[in-house]
Amino acid sequence: KRLVVCLDLDWRPQFRVQRIPSYKAHRVEEENPDSQVDVEQVPDELTPQAEMIEEILDAFGICAGGAPGFEADDVIGTLAARERRDPVVVVSGDRDLLQVVSDDPVPVRVLYLGRGLTNATMMGPNEVADRYGLPADRAGAAYAELALLRGDPSDGLPGVPGIGEKTAATLLAQHGSLTAILAAAEDSKPSVAKAIRKKLRAAADYVEAAGPVVRVATDAPVTLSTPTDVLPLVAADPQRTAKLATRLGVGSSIKRLQKALDSLPG
Repeated sequence: KRLVVCLDLDWRPQFRVQRIPSYKAHRVEEENPDSQVDVEQVPDELTPQAEMIEEILDAFGICAGGAPGFEADDVIGTLAARERRDPVVVVSGDRDLLQVVSDDPVPVRVLYLGRGLTNATMMGPNEVADRYGLPADRAGAAYAELALLRGDPSDGLPGVPGIGEKTAATLLAQHGSLTAILAAAEDSKPSVAKAIRKKLRAAADYVEAAGPVVRVATDAPVTLSTPTDVLPLVAADPQRTAKLATRLGVGSSIKRLQKALDSLPG
């Protein structure tokens, strides 16, 4: 079994902010122009928890991955795109990652936790296509285009005003891709309704800029914390894990993790 825990090394990358300045701007607590990594507003209890998780992963020898200047989504997108041997399952509650589903060159699925772990749903190209009414032959790419048109206030992405999820899905189902939608809107005999054409033209600058902001990167310079991404059957440093359990007060969590590793075939 292989596992990589993917980390944000930059939660608000400059290459996205330069294209869409509003990207996650409402989450900035403090700007750091020198380091170019702004401080994100997070609950006080969350930051130490993230640090604890990284310590525990390191003590167990479980692989973590990150890329300077990129988000965890980009790390996931890059590792999924690189894989040529094993099927990939992305475990996340972030619907943005539905764009990585694929059947080629290896199956890439998203175990979507949007409704919680007990209601997790395995999503592949067919499931994404069915849920959102998108072309099945390019469901992942089409989902990214739907997200671009729809926008996402939680990420500071305005979308195209007046085009919601249903309209975006209908346009993609009719025309196949965002490129085809834009071409049809400018055709001498346009097959896109006048009101939609007007909205697309009004948002032309956003549509042109937003592609690399919405799409996860597939070429991030990912580095891994361990020589292999194979899950260890036992903790790499049992003494350290025992000390962490006591110091951090997470003995039951560490026991559950070890129990999960014990259940893996040897």
